[in-house]
Order: sequence, then C-alpha cells, then structure tokens
Amino acid sequence: MEQMQETTSHISSERAVDEIDHARAQEYALLSVLLSRSPDIQMIGRLALLRGDASPLGSAHTALGQAAGRTNEESAAREYFGLFAGLGKSPLLPYASHYLTGSLYGRPLGRLRETLQQLGVESTAGNSEPEDHVAIVCEVMAGLIRGDIVSPAGADREFFKKHLAPWIRRFFVDLENAQSADFYASVGLLGRTFVDIETEGFALSS
Repeated sequence: MEQMQETTSHISSERAVDEIDHARAQEYALLSVLLSRSPDIQMIGRLALLRGDASPLGSAHTALGQAAGRTNEESAAREYFGLFAGLGKSPLLPYASHYLTGSLYGRPLGRLRETLQQLGVESTAGNSEPEDHVAIVCEVMAGLIRGDIVSPAGADREFFKKHLAPWIRRFFVDLENAQSADFYASVGLLGRTFVDIETEGFALSS
C-alpha cells in the first residue's frame, strides 16, 4: 500500500475475493491514487480508454474516460494543485476531521487512528498526511476488501460505516461541483456514484 502499510506480515490467503469484491477494491484503489496525486501521462492514457455501460457507475466511468481524453499531465497537475494545495479561492480539504468538525486533526482522526491500530496498520514512513485523508481511507477500504489487511469478515462494512459514511459523499459532491474542476469533477462524479452504490449495498445486506 502506498499511503499506509500493515505492521503484520501475515496476508490472508484463505479468504477468496469474489468478482464483485475485486471490482469494489479496484474502484477504491483508483480513487485513492487519483486523490493522492495527479495522474501521470501513462495513467491518463489508460483512463482515456475507459468506457462504461448505461448504469450510473458505467456512465461515471465513461465521463472519467472522456475527461482524461481532454486533459494532459500538466493540466491535471495544475488542477490538482489548485483544488487541494490551498491557493485557490475555495480549496477543498479532503479530511474527515474537516468535514465532521470544521477543523483539522480533530476527534474523527483520533477514532480512525484507534481503528487502524486495531487492524495493525500504520502510516508509511515519510507520509505527512493525516490518516483521515480521503485517499488513505479509500486505500484502507481497498486493502480490507482484498484481504491485504487481515481482518474479520465484514470489517470493510464496519470501516465504511464508521469512517467514510458520515462525510465522504459530501466531499465527492464538493469535488464534482468545484468551479475549477474539469478532470477532477469526473473523479468527484465517480466517487459520489460509487459511494451511493456502496451505501445501498451495505444497507441491503445488513
């Protein structure tokens, strides 16, 4: 994992990841990468090939592919910097603490750190972002679903309910509607659409 790493060396080899869970993990991993840094030319080229069906998620994939086709590495980097570096008129702060308390390093970060400690996950050396950054929580979700992070069955549901559901959809809506966003508006659309599917799926299976 790029943002986080497990302290345990044991990877679950017995827990099979079915096709749906594999697709879910891929969505979280893609969102994590795109929200941790701007895409390079190779990733933009791969994203430009994305096409989806007529479903909401398929349409979001198509929109992301079309947006990738309109951008390049330099433009995506400028957009990312303008959205998240705090120099624009209304920069986005992609942290749970900000969305839930209005300040950084708040109680949501403390609760998240307790959960990560229980899961045996710690920050990668040199990573300066607090763990409640949207890219990190998406990466943890991908690891829980794939079984890279050893955890009981249903741990992804509990992690989502506790650490993503209270705020992450609002972040994706803000990203989708950000005035300076073009490529990243499509990332916001994908995130919002996928989170809605996850929320509904967890509700139906509870």
